[in-house]
Amino acid sequence: ALRLSYLRSGGRDPAVLDQLLHLQLEATVLEKGTAGLGRGRRMGTAAPQPAPEAAPAVPAEPPGTGTHGLDAALLAVELENRRLEDELLALKVRRERRADAGSRAAQRHTEELAQLQAEVGMLRCHAEQTKPWLHRPVLPPPAAPSLPP
Repeated sequence: ALRLSYLRSGGRDPAVLDQLLHLQLEATVLEKGTAGLGRGRRMGTAAPQPAPEAAPAVPAEPPGTGTHGLDAALLAVELENRRLEDELLALKVRRERRADAGSRAAQRHTEELAQLQAEVGMLRCHAEQTKPWLHRPVLPPPAAPSLPP
């Protein structure tokens, strides 16, 4: 859960990821070691039992070899897959929100355009109705006399 949380929050430091994987391997070994001891008990009612002395807390082989290495690699791939799925879902949600916002803006612009066209039509109609009543503009007399040819 800690590794998954780190990956989901954008963590990408290889050293931290390796350390988290190592801790996860230790936890897996401890769980497998104590699973046989506490089969009849309910989880959470008894104190956690330490691992037996014979079973090491850290696997003997490096994390890249054997079944533990394969399990760890598979788990790492699964965690990365989940992180990528979450990222993909977030991108899809953002794209849908943008599309919705774009269609709402387009609809609003269309409504505004229709309203403006209606206003222009009304103004034209009003101008045509009042046109006969308009008088010719009276121009002021020329300031200087005309020049001789």
